[in-house]
Amino acid sequence: MGGKMKALVKHKAGYGAELQWVDIPAIKSDEVLIKVKVSSICGTDVHIYTWDDWSKSRVNPPYTFGHEFAGEVVEVGNEVKNVEVGDFVSAETHIVCGRCPQCLTGKEHICRETKIIGVDTHGCFAEYVALPAKNIWKNDPLIPFDHASLQEPMGNAVQTVLSGEIVGKSVAIIGCGPIGLMAVAVAKASGASRIYALDVNPYRLDLALKMGAHERIHTGEVDPVREMVKHTEGNGVDVVLEMSGHPVAIQQGFRMVTNGGRVSMLGLPSKKVELDITNDIVFKGIEIHGITGRKMFQTWYQTSGLLKSGAVRLDSLITHTYSLEEFELGFQKMIDGQCGKVLLIP
Repeated sequence: MGGKMKALVKHKAGYGAELQWVDIPAIKSDEVLIKVKVSSICGTDVHIYTWDDWSKSRVNPPYTFGHEFAGEVVEVGNEVKNVEVGDFVSAETHIVCGRCPQCLTGKEHICRETKIIGVDTHGCFAEYVALPAKNIWKNDPLIPFDHASLQEPMGNAVQTVLSGEIVGKSVAIIGCGPIGLMAVAVAKASGASRIYALDVNPYRLDLALKMGAHERIHTGEVDPVREMVKHTEGNGVDVVLEMSGHPVAIQQGFRMVTNGGRVSMLGLPSKKVELDITNDIVFKGIEIHGITGRKMFQTWYQTSGLLKSGAVRLDSLITHTYSLEEFELGFQKMIDGQCGKVLLIP
C-alpha cells in the first residue's frame, strides 16, 4: 500500500509517548493490513506509557503500541485464505508458536513463546496495523465498532468468570478496573446469584452497579472480609475473581472465599504476596485458577455470543472517547482512574 500514517509511538524509555508520522506497514504473505476504526486503552498500555518496572524489563522503544481495536481489512497477503478485503475484524493479541506442547494440545493461550501485539510487536494505536491472518477474528456486523474493540479485554473477563461453575453462585469481584467491570456484566449474564464489587474507587464502584453488581463495597472504608462474611450468612463467598493484583486484596480474597470455593486470579501483583496456605487454601479445599488472556478461540466465541445476544451491554462502560491526537487526555483519565473504558479514534 505504501505511504505514511499517524501512529502513537512509545518513542523512548521514560514517561509518555509521541504522535508521529510513520510508514504504513508492508504486509507479509501471511498477514493482513487493517484500517483501524477505533482502539481502546488497556491497563498494559498505561504501564508502557508511565514506564513502570514491568515496561522497563519488557518493551523496547521506539515502536507503536496498543492492542485493543476494531477495523476493516484493506489488504491481504497472497497466502491468506481466511480473511478478505472489507472484512470487519478485531484480533487475538497473542501470537503463538504453534509448536510447543501447549500449542499442540489445545492450550495456545499459554504458549511458552507468546509474543503480544503492541508489546512485543507494533500495535494498533495508528491508522493501520499489520497482523498475522491466523490472529484475525471476524466480527459480527451487528456488533458496533466501539463494542467490538473491547472484545479482547472482555475475553479476559469471560475466561476468568467462566473458569469454573458460576450459575447460582455468589461472586466477589475484587478490583473494578475496566476488566473487573466487564466481569460484573459477564457474571450477571452467566447466572450468578449475587455479585459483590470491591474497590477503593467510588467512581468505578458506581459503574459496577450500572454493569449489574448487587452490592458495592468500598474496601478503604470497611473490612471487606467481615462484610463478605456478613453478606453470606457466615459462609464466605462461593467465587472470588481477583482483578486488582494488590497484595492485601489478594490475601483478603483467600480469606473471604468459602470452603470448597474458587479463586480465579487475573490481577498481577508487582511484588511477592504472602498467603496462609494452610488455613486459606489447604484446609478450605478451594480451587485456584491462574488466568491469562483468552482461550484461542473458545473465549472469542463466548465473548462475541454474549455481545450479540444482548446479555452483556458495554454502553455504560465506555465513558470517554478521544481522537488519537488527544491521547494525553485519554491516558490521564486512565491514570486518574476516573473513567471506565477510554477509546481512541485515529
